[in-house]
Amino acid sequence: MLGRHLHRHAFAAVVLSGAYVEAGDSGLHRVVPGDVLFHGAHERHLDRFGHRGSDVLVLPLSETWQGVAHARVADPDRIVRLAEHHVGRAVAELLHALVPATPTNNDWPALLARALLDDPDLSLQRWSEAYGLHRGSMSRGFRRVFELSPRSFRVHARAHAALRLVRGTAMSGASIAHACGFADQAHMSRALRAMTGLPPSQLRSTRASHPRDRPQSCA
Repeated sequence: MLGRHLHRHAFAAVVLSGAYVEAGDSGLHRVVPGDVLFHGAHERHLDRFGHRGSDVLVLPLSETWQGVAHARVADPDRIVRLAEHHVGRAVAELLHALVPATPTNNDWPALLARALLDDPDLSLQRWSEAYGLHRGSMSRGFRRVFELSPRSFRVHARAHAALRLVRGTAMSGASIAHACGFADQAHMSRALRAMTGLPPSQLRSTRASHPRDRPQSCA
């Protein structure tokens, strides 16, 4: 197992062999060969590998990349061959060849993570009651899978949403804080600094396109 860790730069992980489970800021994913996991800048996750391990091709993405977290590619070997000669072409081909991946993990921690990503204002009390879980048991079970509590997962979800708006729009800090469910702009700034190590003003200065950028729609 590789415990929860930080990746400061955006990347795509193309699974070539083996299988593993990843639990992170984008939710809980079970992956097999042909799956692709996308990670935005400053995301954290942990990985639980089988006894045979897994081979993964890691491709860099633009720091302002936005898109799906989990997809599939029919011919991962073609991506590998392209990457041996030109990483930029491999990334472009990967993004062109993607097909949607249907979530296969419907355990309640995975469902709760998806619910919090869809609605960070979700009432944890109501959710636990709807699934017949004691609030304390829910929190402990979620922490065993993700290495953080549902409340902390919610803060990360809001911070990532705020980061996308800071880097991708000209909205004011106060407007972004309100849109992402923070109590105020100062609360948002603390969350962004804790996640990235930088204040929003410096994060906004990185909005300029990177040469490797490929336009993506927001997830």
